Amino acid sequence: MFLEFNPDSPLTLQDKAELIEGKVDWKGRIARKDKHGGFCTSLLILGTFAFENMATLALAVNLVTYFIAVMHLNVADAANHLTNYMGTSYILTVLIAFLADTYLGRSKAVLIAASIEFLGLGLLALQAHYPNFKPPLCNIYDPTSTNCIQVTGGNAALLFIALYLVALGAGGVKAALPTHGADQFDDKDPKEERQMSSFFNWLLMAVCVGGAISLTLIVWIQDHKGWDLGFAVSTIAMFLGVIVFASGIPQYRYHVIHGSSALTEIVQVYVAVIRNRNLQLPEDSNELYEINKDKEAAIEAEFLPHTNVFRFLDKAAIQTSSTQSETPNSWKLCRVTQVENAKILLNMIPVFCCTVIMTLCLAQLQTFSIHQGLTMDTRITKSFNIPPASLPILPVMFLIFIIPLYDQIVVPCARKFTGIPTGITYLQRVGVGLVLSSLSMAVAAIMEVKRKKVARDHNMLDAIPILQPLPISVFWLSIQYFIFGIADMFTYVGLLEFFYSQAPKDLKSISSCFLWSSMAVGYFLSTIVVNTVNHATKNITRSGGWLAGNNFNRNHLNLFYWLLSLMSLLNFFIYLFVSKRYKYRKEGHDVQIHGNGVLGLQNKKDGK
Repeated sequence: MFLEFNPDSPLTLQDKAELIEGKVDWKGRIARKDKHGGFCTSLLILGTFAFENMATLALAVNLVTYFIAVMHLNVADAANHLTNYMGTSYILTVLIAFLADTYLGRSKAVLIAASIEFLGLGLLALQAHYPNFKPPLCNIYDPTSTNCIQVTGGNAALLFIALYLVALGAGGVKAALPTHGADQFDDKDPKEERQMSSFFNWLLMAVCVGGAISLTLIVWIQDHKGWDLGFAVSTIAMFLGVIVFASGIPQYRYHVIHGSSALTEIVQVYVAVIRNRNLQLPEDSNELYEINKDKEAAIEAEFLPHTNVFRFLDKAAIQTSSTQSETPNSWKLCRVTQVENAKILLNMIPVFCCTVIMTLCLAQLQTFSIHQGLTMDTRITKSFNIPPASLPILPVMFLIFIIPLYDQIVVPCARKFTGIPTGITYLQRVGVGLVLSSLSMAVAAIMEVKRKKVARDHNMLDAIPILQPLPISVFWLSIQYFIFGIADMFTYVGLLEFFYSQAPKDLKSISSCFLWSSMAVGYFLSTIVVNTVNHATKNITRSGGWLAGNNFNRNHLNLFYWLLSLMSLLNFFIYLFVSKRYKYRKEGHDVQIHGNGVLGLQNKKDGK
């Protein structure tokens, strides 16, 4: 195993100056700054992420069309299947992060997950190619069609096995790859710390580059050359991603596997709190349990001082006569550092919860907005039509240009005024994104009112999509995508940096999972909200619900968008309260940024 640490390697004084604490090379030797990691090496990781997004982003925006047109599901079911797939992919990041942290290592987790994703995409291509593996052809939008049979039995099993293999693989890549990329930088080196902040910005750039190809080339192939060929191109892209990542194995810095999981230690704290619930907290916090700092095995950076927040968790560290006289049971007595790690995570949960609604909004742009586009005029020229699923390319292309400007010009300028390495605080970035998310849904509602008015004015409320497109350009939908794309740049990159920087040292390996888990909850919540809205409005609308049926000209999608906009706005005001109360934990080099959330900034002066 190439991640086993070898402490007996001979080192010169010059070598020791270049050593990186806690990181090894692929042969288990202590990693060196001049040979391993750094920004150049991280480009391979960015390239891998670009290929992975090239392979899968087309699924996120076009899979609902595949479900409806090829597998003959109704619109609501197709949307729910897509959001369930996306949610599962993101929630699996927690499981993969646990395995990577405890048993596999991040690099091996990436290789295994990418291979599983490659297999799933290959199965999708196989099913799309052979007619026996899918229902007979029909036009599901034609109300007179009687031969539209939904996918069932073994074919349905093949579809969902392939789909959830992709979900498992994509979840694994998202869980391990960003953190493995951050491992290429030394956060104790001021220069590399700034490079790590740039890495997270360029990570979004990699998503945009891969996504731009996926949203144009692959979506176009799926819609015009066949779903089988489109899935095959995605499979090839995933294979190239594996090759690019594997080529960097000799140059990477690797996090040393300790055989224990930080997640397990957090769970131990809560189990110990329950078991010690009847014990009295000591007045002196020094009486709480902590291992001897003078022990040879102890590392100073692994100790966290006691804090007075969430005092109920301190019960996990209460020593009794029985625990003092024997080897402590980790499920009954925990270190103060363990307890403080649990407190840090608990302190981040309100921020985590406030970001769920944004993914709920994103899910609608990947489902219902695509179906809106199918009813509209998609012509660019007389001979070329843009696939509705390619509309997100507009904000993606904008981000490709604005991210370098933001990283190289805006951030350095803001840094001069604020003294903060990232220009503005992480939570301020998130707050800007949340506001734009609400605005995006409001614009979506206005655009839907405009689209339905065109259908009504031209007596086309019952027109069959694609065969009879409405005389309104699909590019009207680009406005909502554009606004949400800018929200993406602020919120998701801000959250990645926030979770990575605020997580304790032992929990950095799973820090990116907090973002992915937030997105998973948002996707699952989308399924619940869609079903709830349909059920609540079933008897008060002619269509049988705001989102019921396949005829978008007669349902009430605009009201649903307004509901999401109001929910997002209310969520933002809650976020203001949460971010104002949040206090950033102290980082390396005596840099400390105090709270103020999205409401203001304080420069670090004299340790304040």
